[in-house]
Amino acid sequence: EKQRVSIARTILKGPPILMLDEATSALDTMTEKEIQTALRKVSEDRTTLVIAHRLSTIIDADEIIVLEAGHIVERGRHRQLLAEKGVYATMWNRQREAEQARQKLVANLDDRELAATKVLASDISGLPQP
Repeated sequence: EKQRVSIARTILKGPPILMLDEATSALDTMTEKEIQTALRKVSEDRTTLVIAHRLSTIIDADEIIVLEAGHIVERGRHRQLLAEKGVYATMWNRQREAEQARQKLVANLDDRELAATKVLASDISGLPQP
């Protein structure tokens, strides 16, 4: 919530240059997408510098600059950097794999919770009613 308020205050000031340093890092994926949509609109007609480790936040950037040990090692647009199969592509693939693993884990937990609920419900249904 604090992060959202900070972003909103900055936007309301209407600066010609907007600098976002890990603006959505503490947000869940769904909230991040909502904030990113809003930031895209706000970033129109102004220079926006985004510092990000979560690469999904910068895929629409006009230019992505990849730093390693303080030096520029790659620069370009998302698709171009993926095609080059360098540092950016490696980071992108690792993040996608991690997100897919997380989603699979959540889905498995949801399935187990559902199964446990059904077992509990069937156990309870056999009990005498008061």
